[in-house]
Amino acid sequence: METTVAPRIAAEQARSWLLVPAGKPEGFEAAHASAADAVILDLEDAVTPDRKPRARADVVAWLGDNRRAWVRINDATTPFWADDLAALNDVPGLEGVMLAKTESGMQVDATADRLPAGTKVLALVESAMGLEAAPEIARAEATFRLAFGSGDFRRDTGMDDSPLAMAYPRSRLTIASRAARIAAPIDGPTLGSDVEALARASALTLSMGMTGKLCMTIAQTASVNDALSPSPAEAEWAMDVIADLGEDGSRVRDGSDLPKLAKAKKIHALAKLFHIAPRR
Repeated sequence: METTVAPRIAAEQARSWLLVPAGKPEGFEAAHASAADAVILDLEDAVTPDRKPRARADVVAWLGDNRRAWVRINDATTPFWADDLAALNDVPGLEGVMLAKTESGMQVDATADRLPAGTKVLALVESAMGLEAAPEIARAEATFRLAFGSGDFRRDTGMDDSPLAMAYPRSRLTIASRAARIAAPIDGPTLGSDVEALARASALTLSMGMTGKLCMTIAQTASVNDALSPSPAEAEWAMDVIADLGEDGSRVRDGSDLPKLAKAKKIHALAKLFHIAPRR
């Protein structure tokens, strides 16, 4: 049965990235109809090895029935990687793939080589080796955007989840993305159902220059979208600055005005994209 949903935000600006276990196809439709900007069907950690063939088949069947989603594939050091790519080759509903445990640019390009030309590849950085290679990964020809696998990264390094401990990996991914001229990275997920904790974590995501966040449940998606969008007050400020200085900067008065105008224009564009009305 064909399902119609509102058009999603373009992947370059997508805020909430909802991970859905590929071994539970009964949850695909609800995810597809949710507030998530992007849906990722997870063939990696969410599926045990013995269930991967069935999960892979369910993903291909669902995507072939007028649905669209991303797929998180297994990492390039496993035999499941080649099986995933073979199954997903030429699947019409595939938005792109998220490559688990990316540790080199070569892995990204090798992944893209086994998919139709132009298929987007999200590089999920989940280890110390991957983080050290972040600039190389970001500059790989096939890399569309970086994402932070924060849970596996902490297990690999022994670091805790405090903002201080995670500041370096987050900032490194942001800087590597900017230097490579790709979209800002996607932060790791927040576990649990505490709404205030999710709001604090999302504010931290934004403060680190990251503009997307992985979500583990449908309930998290709307909150993440709100947190990673301009507020009505910010939208109002942006409009006031543009009106004061001029869209073309014709009324700039000193050296601080141009950066201020650039920020205002960026906020204004995002407010329009995400349908955020000014406060007044």
